[in-house]
Formats: sequence, structure tokens, C-alpha cells
Amino acid sequence: MAPRVVVPVDKNWEFRQADKDDSQFLPVGQFPTNVHLDLLHNGLIPDPFIGKNELDVQWVGEAQWLYKTTFPGQSVPEGSKAILAFDGLDTFAAVVLNGTTILETDNMFVPARIDVTSVLKEENELTISFDSAYLRGWKLVEKYPDHKWGVWNGDNSRLAVRKAQYHWGWDWGPALNTCGPWRPINLEIFDARLADLGIDSVVDKSLGFADIKATAEIEYVEGAADNVRFDISLEGEQVASETVAITSSAVTTSFHIGSPALWYPVRYGKQPLYQVTATLLHGAEVIDEVTKKIGLRRAELIQRPLTDQPGTSFFFEVNNIPLYCGGSDWIPADNFIPRISRQKYFDWVKLVAEGNQFMIRVWGGGIYEEQAFYDACDEYGILVWQDFMFGCGNYPAWPELLESIKTEAHENVKLLRHHPSIVIWAGNNEDYQYQESAGLTYDFEDKNPENWLKTDFPARYIYEKILPDVCEELIPNTFYHPGSPWGAGRDTHDPTVGDIHQWNVWHGTQEKYQNFDSLVGRFVSEFGMEAFPSVKTIEAYLPLGRDDPDRYAQSSTVDFHNKADGHERRIALYLVENMQYAPNPLEQFVYSTQLMQAECLASAYRLWKRQWKGPGREYCGGALVWQINDCWPVTSWSIVDFYLRPKMAYFTVKREMAPVSVGITRREHRHPKDKYTRAFVDVRSQIEVWGSNLTLDDLTVDVVLRAWDVETGEQTYEKTQPATSLPENRSTEVAAFDVPVKTPGKGEENRTVVAAYLVRDGEQIARYVNWPEPLKYLHLQKPEALKAELTADFSAVKISAEVPVKGVALESEDDDVTFEDNLVDIVPGEVVTIAVRGAKEGTKIETRYLGMI
Repeated sequence: MAPRVVVPVDKNWEFRQADKDDSQFLPVGQFPTNVHLDLLHNGLIPDPFIGKNELDVQWVGEAQWLYKTTFPGQSVPEGSKAILAFDGLDTFAAVVLNGTTILETDNMFVPARIDVTSVLKEENELTISFDSAYLRGWKLVEKYPDHKWGVWNGDNSRLAVRKAQYHWGWDWGPALNTCGPWRPINLEIFDARLADLGIDSVVDKSLGFADIKATAEIEYVEGAADNVRFDISLEGEQVASETVAITSSAVTTSFHIGSPALWYPVRYGKQPLYQVTATLLHGAEVIDEVTKKIGLRRAELIQRPLTDQPGTSFFFEVNNIPLYCGGSDWIPADNFIPRISRQKYFDWVKLVAEGNQFMIRVWGGGIYEEQAFYDACDEYGILVWQDFMFGCGNYPAWPELLESIKTEAHENVKLLRHHPSIVIWAGNNEDYQYQESAGLTYDFEDKNPENWLKTDFPARYIYEKILPDVCEELIPNTFYHPGSPWGAGRDTHDPTVGDIHQWNVWHGTQEKYQNFDSLVGRFVSEFGMEAFPSVKTIEAYLPLGRDDPDRYAQSSTVDFHNKADGHERRIALYLVENMQYAPNPLEQFVYSTQLMQAECLASAYRLWKRQWKGPGREYCGGALVWQINDCWPVTSWSIVDFYLRPKMAYFTVKREMAPVSVGITRREHRHPKDKYTRAFVDVRSQIEVWGSNLTLDDLTVDVVLRAWDVETGEQTYEKTQPATSLPENRSTEVAAFDVPVKTPGKGEENRTVVAAYLVRDGEQIARYVNWPEPLKYLHLQKPEALKAELTADFSAVKISAEVPVKGVALESEDDDVTFEDNLVDIVPGEVVTIAVRGAKEGTKIETRYLGMI
């Protein structure tokens, strides 16, 4: 018996437009691929990311495309199989091998394996015809007129097609309907193979041992294999081994691991990965082998009654450690997925980890991400909230579609279930909110799935029957959540149960972001604020770059690179509410939007983390900002732009999610002399201070409080509160006092800046500067002695000024120069040091700040 042979079918590929008679075959630019990449490679379309070229390439998504290649056959011994394995075809594809149709697909997310033993020749021609998913979607909409079609973003045709939904365009991305062989294709020759290696691990509550069940699924002909050997190793050292005789198509064994090396989220421990290998044997000969890396951890979602507040908690516990999950939502990192490299995935996830974030949510309108993404999360210790691929609409549920969805869920859960980073699967993104908005039928008390299919919200059958059944079968120890947001039949906006998407800042009622403390939920899995990307990123998409006549904030090209409805009014609203700004020069306007976003998001993290108050009082268990990344160069809610350039909010979020932080808020208390008066009102402005200790150690700190007059720069107050206790893993109130002013009763509170510092053993471990708001009312002084100087060894920048300065941003023309922190508030008498990488002799560091222009 010979070992399994795997031959990539990745050479000699050509493509042409199938519905254009005179089109010629042209070489593909890479493999796997999609049609836009190949048209770009051959210079047949302009780059859709530049200018308004997106409009000029819409025809691509409505055409038909043909891919073909030739490849040599392999010797297929008597009794052996030849299989063509298609890891992913996007989306409506007809596959022909040597003149015989072997496969027709209608689901981008379903891999296929086709027996081609009888069709394979010495020389083979493989062709794949791709139809327009967009047009096919509309034909399906017309075929089912009784369904109550409706979407947010894109159009109804996307609901009928099992394809990445953001390809129809979203409020942050272009409409670019792709097609093509987007994942690898391989020819396999075998008598026996390992079809799957499933690993189910359970860590005991004591953390003292773990039980691992490993199941090898085998495809084989009689006599082709005898045994499966299971090996577990850690860092090259064998931990356990077991050989099991094959008696059926599934072979299972169990291991008991004492004192396991546990996998922890970043900051809370290490990320050791055990290697589990299944080896298929015929006698002593190795026929096939599959290896997967797993992490042993105990992960639970805790939903239980709370002390002093209604509803239930919603927070994650890993290895018995309750976690405040600050993190981000994730969309695909490019509209053209095949060109995202493994290294780029690691670069993105590294940014998340370095930004003090613990969780990333894979949003339901993209893809089940590439293995490299989850590998990076495993290695960096980032928890993953994984959505199934449904979003923002009323999905249909005809029988063939339901069967395809069931297969899709089964295949993708099997592909991803070994990753320790994935701690929750959710059925969809905002589909229950769409149901509420559209008034679709939903009776939570009706538990008969067959009834759900008869309503105008049949997708409930997907989220509450198909998907949980698949998860129960394949990942019984991982929590399934029917949707995001979801509150067990309660209104999806109910802040006391489940998770919420808090869009009453920006969308909805367009609240002031200073009100985030009243907009809290048990777990906020989406919220956000838009900001422009780096000026360099804007110049990259302008056709003429820096010299483009549309290089200004309100130009048609810049507006085109913002897909959010009403973005002009909403950005302007939040800018005009909060700060003095001008649209020119572009650099200062971009800075203003990034400062606004940074203040907004930091406020949310700070105020919501304040509600993480310890056992029984986990009133808010996490916040995931929409969003970490972009799929093209755009003005959006991302905190890092398409080219991995962090916006200023990345740094303010990083500071708020530091192991130890300090927060301040101001409250104005008005006490009228009687119920009628307008003239005799006692007004008190009070400062509230709290410390957030996310470490697992109790801390004792000195709380240092200082204040300055923003108009004179004069320090007006200083006080130290010694030996203040900050118990582990919670936020603790530490002080409340009137805004300190030099002359009471003169309104100086509205020009007083207050800073709080946490000092431990003489070392400052946390710092926050609080300003009167809105910032636009302040008479900011322009500093005459603002310094931002590189140290002699180029490892840091030291910043100081003689007056309070709001939002000092460090900038460098050199993209190799990166800052560990940025957008810092400066007060007199203090030097703030920021680490820098990539600086050298001649590096020029520039500054920008609020009120500069």
C-alpha cells in the first residue's frame, strides 16, 4: 500500500470572459485567485481601490468567467482512488474534467471532494465556469416572491446566495462581486486517507488535569490500513501515544493529561500549543498523517444573576479567570481575499495583541477566516468570537438552501474547531434586530421549529435549529449564541441580558459620546465612531496622490471613499459638538476626526470598564469596538486603516485596556432653591475618580491628583491620597470631590484640567488627564515651548510643554517609524516618554495638537 499522494493543481491556469465570444485566454496572476486579481494582473481593469474606479468595474460581477488548466495525471493503482479536492469555489461554478461535468457548486463556503478515478487521463484538462452570483441572486429572489425580502446594506440578491455578503458592498466597503477558485485545488491519490482529525478537550474545574478525546475519520478500501497511531507532544517532547486498530471509518481514543500546560489569553499567561498527530498505518508503513495544534483551556460564558442590578451577567471566564474582554470586531482584511498573506494575518493580530485587546469578533458578513488568522490568534492569545456568515437581513429558507447551510456549518466548524482561541459561535449579525425593525413574526415561546418555517422570519430555523444542532454534534463544549446581539427572546436592545450593539452614538438617537455611561450593556459587542484614515492612505487612493485636485476633506473622491449613509452630517455633528475645527488643511481636519474618534472610544471603554466591579457585580463584561480593520482604503469606523496604519483611537483604546488604568468623569449637580426659581441655583461640578485593576493581584497605590487652569497654565491643586486599595480584577471607586478651583464661584471649573496618577512604590503605573467638555469651549493656549525630542539612542520621544496641551500627536514621514503610544495630553511640569521603533539619525518627529490651527 502506497502513502497518500497530494499534488497541488496550481500551475498553468488561464482565464477568459466566457460570455464574450472574442475574449482570449490570459494567464492568471496567482493561485488561488479571483477574477478581479487576474484582470488587474493583465491590465484589463483599473485598480478598484483608486479614485472612483469601483464604478468602472461593476461589469465584472455581472459577467461569466471561465478558468482552465492542464495537469499531468498520476498513476492510480488498482483499487485506489483519485480525488479532486476543491477547498473553495466562489460561488456558482460548473467544473468539467476532460469533457465530463464533475461538480456544480452554489456555496462559496463549502469545500468539495470529487472522485475522478474513472475520468483521469495521462494529460488532463480542467475547466471551471463561473456564473454571476449577483444576477443568479436576483433570479432566486424572483423565484421566491412570497418571501419577505429585506436587508440593511447591499441588496436583496445577497440573501439568496451563500457567498461573502460584503461583496455586495457595505457601509464601509465597495461593491465588488468576485468569482474564481479562491482556495486551493489538489489532486489526491490514495487507498486510504485520514478524512478528519477531531479533537475534543475538557479541562477540569480544578485545572489539575485535562481529558482529550481524539477521533480520526478514515476513508479506505479493505486491507489498505490497519491502525491509527495518535501522538501528543508539547514543544517537541512526547506527552502521550496510543495505537488503535481500525474497525470502522471512525477511530477514537482518549488521553488523560495530568498537570496540563494551560493556554491563556494574552497577558494572563502563556499560549502553549500541544501538537496532536494521527498517523494512518499499514503495518509499519505510514499511509497518511494529519497534525493539528490545540490549546488546553477551560473557557466558559458566565450568565448569572447580578447583585443590585436586574438581568444577568455576560462575561467570559478562561481557566477560572473572569475576563473583561476589551477588543474589536473584524471584517475581511481585503475585498480580494486570495492576496491576503499569512504574514499579513499575523501582522493584524499582533496589532490587536499589542493594543491590549483580548478578543476579536469575526463578523457574520465576511468569511470563515483562513487558518492563518486563527493560528495567529492561538499564538498571540486573542480570544475569538466567531459568527456564522449571516448578517443584516431576513434570510430565506427553502429546503435546498437549508441543506446547503447545514453542510456549510458542518464543514466550517470541523475546519476550525481545534483552535483554542475560539470561545463562542454566534448564529448571525443583527438579523434579530432586522426582524424587530421589520416587524417580522417571532414568538420566543413557540419551541416547534417546523412552525418557524411557516412564518415571515423563517431564518429562525437556521439560527435556533440547524446551527445549534451542528455545534452540539461537533463542539459540545463551546458556547453557541443564536445571534449578535441576542438576549434570549428579550428585545435585542435590552441592556440587562446578553450582548448589545450600542449604535445610539453615530446611528440611532445620535447621543453625545459623553453619555456612554448611560448606554452600557452587559456586553457591548459593537459600538463605534468614524474617523478619516492617515493622510498617506488618502493620498494612496487619490489618482494623482498628493497633487490631486480632490485632496481635500469634502471632495467627491474622498466622499466616495466613505460608504456610510449620512457620513457628512454625522462626522460634522460630532465634530461641531466637541471641538473647534476647520476643513483645511487636510492634515488638521484628519487629525480632528481622529481626535474625536479617539476621545469617543476611550470614553466608552473607560466608562464601561468602570462597571466591571468584581464578583456578582460584573455589570459590563466587555466591549468590542467596531472595527479594528478595513477591507480597502476608506474613511470608516476602523481604528487601524487598510495599510495597517493605526489611527489615534488605537492608542487611546490601548491605554484604557492597560493592566492598570485610572478614570475620571465630571458630573454637574444642580440644586435650585425652590421648584420655581431659575436664578437661585446652586451648581456643583464634581470629579469622580476610579481605578481599574485588571491584573490578578491586589494593589496598593497612592492616588495623586493635580489641577491646572487651562487659560493660564497655572497649577491650582495637588493632593495625594496614600495607600489606596485596588482589589484584583475589577474597578474600584477611589475619590469624589468638587472640581478644584483657585477662586470658588467664578466659573473656573469650566477651564480646569484635572489629572490623576496611580503611583506604586514610587513608580507611576497609570495616568489620565480630564478636560472640561465640550473641548470647543476651551480657550486653549498655544504652547511656546512644546518639545517632542528623540532620545540620544533614538528609542523614545520625550514630550513636554509649559501649558496644558490637548491631544499631542506624534507624526513622521517615515513609515518605518512607529510609536508605542500616541495622542497624549500634556500638562506643565511633566515629561511624557513614548517608545519609538525605526528612528535613526536624521529622523524628524513632528507634532500636531488641538488648537494648533
